Amino acid sequence: MTPFRLSAGPTVQTLLGTGSSFGALVLGLIVWSTSVSGVQPCRIEVVEKGSGWPVPLVELRTTHHVRFVTDNAGVIAFDLPELMGRETWFNVIGHGYEVPKDGLGSRGVRLTPEPGETLKVEVNRTVIARRLGRITGGGLFAESQKLGLERDWRDSGILGCDSVQNAVHRGRLFWLWGDTTVAHYPLGIFHGTSATTPIRPLESFEPPVHLKFEYVTDEKGMPRGIAEMPGSGPTWVSGYVSLPDKNGTPRLVGSYAKIKPPLEAYQWGLAVWNDDASKFEPFRVIWTKSDATPEPPPIPKGHPTMWKDERGRAWVLFGDPLPILRVPATFEAWQDASAWDVLDPQKSVASATDGAAIEPHSGSIAWNPWRKRWVTVFMQSLGKPNAFGELWYAEADAPTGPWGPAVKILSHENYTFYNPRLHPEFTPDDSPILIFEGTYTSLFADKPEPTPRYDYNQVLYRLDLDDPALAPAQGR
Repeated sequence: MTPFRLSAGPTVQTLLGTGSSFGALVLGLIVWSTSVSGVQPCRIEVVEKGSGWPVPLVELRTTHHVRFVTDNAGVIAFDLPELMGRETWFNVIGHGYEVPKDGLGSRGVRLTPEPGETLKVEVNRTVIARRLGRITGGGLFAESQKLGLERDWRDSGILGCDSVQNAVHRGRLFWLWGDTTVAHYPLGIFHGTSATTPIRPLESFEPPVHLKFEYVTDEKGMPRGIAEMPGSGPTWVSGYVSLPDKNGTPRLVGSYAKIKPPLEAYQWGLAVWNDDASKFEPFRVIWTKSDATPEPPPIPKGHPTMWKDERGRAWVLFGDPLPILRVPATFEAWQDASAWDVLDPQKSVASATDGAAIEPHSGSIAWNPWRKRWVTVFMQSLGKPNAFGELWYAEADAPTGPWGPAVKILSHENYTFYNPRLHPEFTPDDSPILIFEGTYTSLFADKPEPTPRYDYNQVLYRLDLDDPALAPAQGR
């Protein structure tokens, strides 16, 4: 092979062989020339019109169907050599963030990408909730890192995870997710994964979001399953809550389901967290499916919330979203089914727009000190335009209702966003900001193309409770 030459004269091999400083300089020139021989990306920033906030999860798609999706910093590293220096049309798909339609009804922008340049796209927010960013999965800042930004950010090794549960336990916020996707094999972790953070894990409620989890890991330092219960199939944990026992010791508990195809729970039981081993251990089985007992009894599952009644008695309410069960807020009562009170939540909430009945499917409730009322964010059952992608906000004077009227706060373009979870612990009592998250997934939608990196992950949103758009739900 003929040695590579920069020009006529000594070969690079000869120069490097001398050990001279000039040889090091030439090596640097080779590295530089190699880096610029490829296409240097063009930086495209997508920002919200008015606020200038970066907008994660906005897709720009070319006319030949190459897709680019903004990362948590609202950034795309555009690197298509065939379109550099050419005027290019990008369809804009933003799930509540959009650009105006052109004369033919297409929503998009024309850009001329150039290597090393920065372009900006402004999008209008058409939903009430404000997207803060993705908090699970891989490549949260992948596009930025391609451009030499966010170099200190390190991903967890998790690529996707389903449906969060949270509990404040021993001074930390505990997180638990369902089925979890990993890189080394299509089948991932199917017995829950877990992590902890400070109770208030965010310094800012504006994007970009940097939420760092301390995962429960195996001997190799990788996230591991934490709820492997007896029986075949995955284990799903729900009703995640920390309760004091008779000695005042906090005990982290949950209800677990064993699952068989397609998505059928064939057993429910109670589980208790082992603080030393960092895993759930079975406590007792409540129900196993049989001809004699085809349906489970009321179970402390869903998203718990603490409540004191008018007599000062402390309860934990379980619901998804509206309470279906109340249990005295102790470890002993949690394990005693005779202490559980079954509730009958209202079946629907009236739309603040037209009075139509909105049926809640999943979600959570919380006491909001700023509103001095109970609030809920829930996903509508069989909503439009998406059967399982429309989210609503409502209030009540008591956790048992009555609830409503409700205002739609979030919608999706043929995509599912289920199991929303409120985070009242994120913000101080005097804050009008309400934070929630949900699972963004192509499941149960009309065969959409999964969004790279974002699919099957948790996306965080913010509601400003002083927003006039929420006034119809607040009686003002």
